[in-house]
Amino acid sequence: MIVDVVMPKMGESITEGTILEWRKKVGDPVDLDEILLEIGTDKVDSEIPSSAAGTVVEILANPNDIKEVGVVIARIDTDGSGAKQQSYKDPSSTSTPEPLPDPQKEEKTKPGSPSPISAKTGVKKFYTPVVMKIAAEKGLPLSELETISGTGRGGRVTKKDILAYIEGFGSMQERPAPVSSVIPGSTEEMHHMRKLIAKHMKESIETSAHVYVMTEVDMTTIVDFVESKDDSFCQKEGFNLTYTPFIVDAVVKSLQDYPEMNASISGTSITYHRNINIGLAVAVENGLMVPSMANCEEKNFLGLCRSVNDVAKRTRSNTISADELSGSTFSITNFGVFGVSIGTPIINQPNVGILGVGAIKKQPIVVESTEGDAIAIRSMMMLSLGFDHRIVDGAGGAKFISQVKYNLETMDLNTVF
Repeated sequence: MIVDVVMPKMGESITEGTILEWRKKVGDPVDLDEILLEIGTDKVDSEIPSSAAGTVVEILANPNDIKEVGVVIARIDTDGSGAKQQSYKDPSSTSTPEPLPDPQKEEKTKPGSPSPISAKTGVKKFYTPVVMKIAAEKGLPLSELETISGTGRGGRVTKKDILAYIEGFGSMQERPAPVSSVIPGSTEEMHHMRKLIAKHMKESIETSAHVYVMTEVDMTTIVDFVESKDDSFCQKEGFNLTYTPFIVDAVVKSLQDYPEMNASISGTSITYHRNINIGLAVAVENGLMVPSMANCEEKNFLGLCRSVNDVAKRTRSNTISADELSGSTFSITNFGVFGVSIGTPIINQPNVGILGVGAIKKQPIVVESTEGDAIAIRSMMMLSLGFDHRIVDGAGGAKFISQVKYNLETMDLNTVF
């Protein structure tokens, strides 16, 4: 029986997708739920599993083709009855067997490659995005990744497998840090995600009248609190307590006081949003994603901790849905995790504001008191607020970022849990 493979619907607002890569060619066998192709939308790139087991007999779309949702893009013969009826062959297919890769060249395979070929066996091995990300972050070469025994379906290496393997080598501090895969002097096509980021950022600059204000925040109390509570929090919740939920909490409270920052513009109309949906920028391979945490005004502090961990984890593992990558009303980007002190982030449309969070660093600070001034070592952090001058003036931006600073410095940490 011939089964049609159609362009899947990746989200409520998604009407089309771009074919990024076929993992199978005409004539290749494919198992049920085995990755068949990769599709990109204006929200997210996704690996698409096969909806049937059999043989690929037709591929009706080439890489970079844009197809509407529901359009047939391939056909699979589930029982061999239609294998001779194919009317179109994948242009990339060939009757000449592909030569096995040079083992020395295979060592240099990019960690993020979705379907590497084993230098030892010549057989394609597939690794999930989360496994490839961990391998890239830990500087684990492909040749070493291939030696890990997988406990997943069909012997696939799972996240648990690679983490257990890495744990066997201790902290891996002696491993060289991963370096850029860019080859100087080379020319290559932009990755699909990078094209989308370029398009959106350019449109944002052309749309909004960007203005920036900055302020310095004393995070000493929060830093001390996190250090004292992290172990017990991790044992109870299963993930580390970070500074991000404190910042999100302070921002949500400030947006309730200054609703003009929780708005969007359409033409000459301004919509002041009832709910506060925080977009949280998450760095991923090949770019950046901004998943949205909906209705943050309804969440207590622990709820925010869980939401931050959940969206960051699913975004990095490429399991976030396309619908969750839209709908934000205000965004936060934390470039401080890379050691950067301050930056001027571009507004995430259609928001009118974005908060940039810098690294927390110890500094000598003048502390004022009734007994006189003194110099003390404090944990300081720079915040930068980018806002749309079409709706928010300098005074409004200054008041908002000052309120965020106040909320962070005066937070009652005895009541957060």
